[in-house]
Amino acid sequence: MRPTSSFLKGCTVKRDGCTRLQGQEANTGHPSPPSCSLLSAGRVSDFVLSFEILTKNVTVVSFAGTQNVSSLQKDEAWKVNVRIHGCDLEQGYLCGTMEALNVPLADTPVVTFWEGEIVDAKNYTFFTGKWEASPDDDIRHWSKFPSFTPLLGQIETDGGKSLDFSNYPYIFMRWKEQYFVNVGVDCGLTIAGFYYVCFSCSDGSINGFYYDPNSSPFQKLELKCTNEKKSGFTFSSYELQ
Repeated sequence: MRPTSSFLKGCTVKRDGCTRLQGQEANTGHPSPPSCSLLSAGRVSDFVLSFEILTKNVTVVSFAGTQNVSSLQKDEAWKVNVRIHGCDLEQGYLCGTMEALNVPLADTPVVTFWEGEIVDAKNYTFFTGKWEASPDDDIRHWSKFPSFTPLLGQIETDGGKSLDFSNYPYIFMRWKEQYFVNVGVDCGLTIAGFYYVCFSCSDGSINGFYYDPNSSPFQKLELKCTNEKKSGFTFSSYELQ
């Protein structure tokens, strides 16, 4: 989401157990945020454990933080809330909503629905292949994450297809906003771009960079999980209650 720029009748589209779109008719012309079914219990590795924290026994997992909307002025930032509504690790898919709170010229917080791709070397690699992102764009943005550096050699060798993420302490994703939930397309924002995202399995933090060839480069997204006390889990011990 960056500065610039109706719900459907009830429908359900399932993707291997994840209910992706489910809404009621309203006046903005787009589906309401989905209600995604959550993954069943199963602990295979630290990777699965840490990410299941985002999807198991919690209806919605919430994060709060900021997005810098200018790479030149660090004080120009929006407060942002992100909610993950569900995911399907087998398909490398997740979905959620993003709420920007202090958008200039907006009378209300702006909410968007997004869908994500989990880089798992099975369903998705580090190369986007769409959304106007070239391989060079991909490497430039992923390289902003220090946790990406140890993987670069293998990616240069075979595109990262042989990487094993089962015990890697970070999860890489792409988040693409699909539509505005509570405002029209004339709200002064655009969602033409997407986010390169890195989730830390150790502390539950999320960092990301927004990419849109027509916007200020490397707009940074920084989020911390706000569910710890309410949902009864900790990222350090991977406990769920």
